Amino acid sequence: MRHLLPLLAALCLAALPPTARAADAAPAYALPDTAVHLLHAARLNRDYELYVSLPKSYASAAGRSYPVVFVTDAPYAFPVTRAIAARVGGHGPALPEFILVGLGYGKGDTPEFSRRRDYTPSANRGAELVSDMPGRAPAFGEAAGYRRFLADEVFPFIASHYRADMTRKVFAGHSYGGLLGADMLTSEPGLFQAYVLGSPSLWFDHRWLMNREKAWALGSSTPGPRADVYLGAGEYEARAPKGARDKSRYASEGDMVADVRAFAAALNAHQRDGLRLRTDVITGEDHLTVAPILITRGLVWALGPR
Repeated sequence: MRHLLPLLAALCLAALPPTARAADAAPAYALPDTAVHLLHAARLNRDYELYVSLPKSYASAAGRSYPVVFVTDAPYAFPVTRAIAARVGGHGPALPEFILVGLGYGKGDTPEFSRRRDYTPSANRGAELVSDMPGRAPAFGEAAGYRRFLADEVFPFIASHYRADMTRKVFAGHSYGGLLGADMLTSEPGLFQAYVLGSPSLWFDHRWLMNREKAWALGSSTPGPRADVYLGAGEYEARAPKGARDKSRYASEGDMVADVRAFAAALNAHQRDGLRLRTDVITGEDHLTVAPILITRGLVWALGPR
């Protein structure tokens, strides 16, 4: 019987379609010139993955340092941003080379659980949400702790392991990631020199961040943030106009277009000479389709020729 097992296995494999046999034997696709690092966040007592992609000239330009782009939601945004860098930056002067760092989720957490907790600045009062991790209640409001993890542990790690120009750091985030960036911009703007904030979830927790910013602006004579800020949203991230036949692409709640404009106005209201701001509303795009366009436009605006 023992001698029959290899024969039976071979016969079963032979019975499979050729495509199935090839898929079983094929190696996983890997992105060249990339690395994945696991960092322990000491204060948070959690582990996070960092994805790093190096520019094409990195190996041959030994004395050169590069700006660094940090993107949230790394499993999605890292490969997209990397492709944008190669496509846009690799075929013209619009986008210079940069080191790309993808900010991964907490190890062992689902994406939804991790980003709700780490990208939000407040406790989400009154929200009745079900956790997608059985046995763990939904967590919110730990953006301040995550911000310290970036400043105290991620930045030094990147600076010591790569030829990174840490005076040219760019933050890029979408949705909750954009909310995280807006919170950092208004809490500790010097963390990054440029912010690409796509469709920031400023509606979160009864517009908590917007209310904080408004109160700060009214009660402070301190100059606003010194940074380059790109704010954007898709046309359909607004309330559906009356009489619209198809409302499927419009926002079901909140109005990110109005929020982006209001946030831009709040930033302008108390800025001095240190803020360079651009606001875009992308025609024909909704919350799900607009992210790659905002990343492309935002990075070209932040890093491209002035």
